[in-house]
Amino acid sequence: MEQASSKKLWGGRFSENQNELAAEFNNSLPFDFRLGEMDVRGSIAWAKAIGQAGILTAEEVEDLCAGLEKVGEELSAGSLAFHPGDEDIHTAVERRLGELVGAAAGKLHTGRSRNDQVATDFRLWVLQAVDNVSADLKVVQRALVARAVSDLGLILPGYTHLQRAQPILLSHWWLSHFWPLQRDCQRLAELRQRTAWLPLGSGALAGVPFAVNRSALADSLGFEHPSPNSLDAVSDRDFAAEFLFSAALVGVHLSRLAEMLIIFSTAEFGFIELSDAYSTGSSLMPQKKNPDPLELTRGKAGMLIGLLTGLLATIKSTPSAYDKDLQEDKSPVFQAADNLRLMLPVMAGLLGSLKAKPQGMQAALDPAMLATDLADYLVQRGVPFRQAHHLVGQIVRRSQGLNIPLDRLPLAEYQAISAHFSSDVREVFDFNRAVNRRKEIGGTAEEAVLAQLAEARKLIEV
Repeated sequence: MEQASSKKLWGGRFSENQNELAAEFNNSLPFDFRLGEMDVRGSIAWAKAIGQAGILTAEEVEDLCAGLEKVGEELSAGSLAFHPGDEDIHTAVERRLGELVGAAAGKLHTGRSRNDQVATDFRLWVLQAVDNVSADLKVVQRALVARAVSDLGLILPGYTHLQRAQPILLSHWWLSHFWPLQRDCQRLAELRQRTAWLPLGSGALAGVPFAVNRSALADSLGFEHPSPNSLDAVSDRDFAAEFLFSAALVGVHLSRLAEMLIIFSTAEFGFIELSDAYSTGSSLMPQKKNPDPLELTRGKAGMLIGLLTGLLATIKSTPSAYDKDLQEDKSPVFQAADNLRLMLPVMAGLLGSLKAKPQGMQAALDPAMLATDLADYLVQRGVPFRQAHHLVGQIVRRSQGLNIPLDRLPLAEYQAISAHFSSDVREVFDFNRAVNRRKEIGGTAEEAVLAQLAEARKLIEV
């Protein structure tokens, strides 16, 4: 078998070329090419930093920066030709830089290792991904707020254990999916702070031996701090794991929303209807309208969870500083970010285009859902809640035995169970009244929901 070229950044001490398959196994360019823009940015900053440290002349810094900007333009245009010997994006950038500026390119790596270089590039990429996902989350949040506004006043059954429980406003239900996404935004903001620590200047593991101002270097690249420990800086992938955790939790939140929208859109429920633009059909059954985007959302949530567990398994045994295992950190992060950038806009569009079906919701409202309000009725007449709960349970059983809804059960049946019931018990069976009784902060009353909406609007305007 042919041997791979010996022209490697690290090949000087080797007397034998690397095996071709081993080289292919080792190469990361097929996926880390996505770090090209970040590699150029980091290299420009490094050239200036070691120029200020006296390693490069002003002319060399100028030539290197001009050459790197040219490489960046070629990367953006997709015109940079990769060579078989380019084992990663860093090698490709340095090789192309040498073609453009000559021997000066060989000075750029002074004091720098690919260990701190890739850690810097990857953090820059994750910082950008955090900003992108945060912006996409806001779009979904705006769609949920818009639904809460347009559907204000509609009442549907609220569910626990997927059984009808108590009546709630549909707007309250929409907003129940707004707040998990807000926590996702907060997590991403915190992740951004923990990611914004600069590894560059840590070398392979021991630090840089030249007078590089790492604080100024951090500022130039948009980091908040230089890393405090060179060993930790080149090995730390907490930020990648945290990004995947945040992505997985976003996926879980979207999946829960998708699950209920699938249920609500069935003929058996009939609470909503999905737009044709966000549905698919059957290749066999002409009548079918399938919620495929929502089902894919559920499926991709599982994939996002898998990416997180995969990376945790990868990094759990890396002993110290940089190990080649860490080459496997980028693909799951790239995949998670790519999927979220599809999932979130699709969910926003689906939410904005679906139709609420008030008649279906109204038909599902069962007087038995006001059993707790019956217990509260007794509480207001001095009956301890536990006793009231038991008495209402007996009434529910009597209603079912007679096959008469609670709101039509004769007063005599109520009074046979408790003398505390009087003719005004009929007032309990008013769904609007039941909803609007729950007006304290966080409740489903229209008054409380309007307060929620006001708070939600403030958050999505930021």
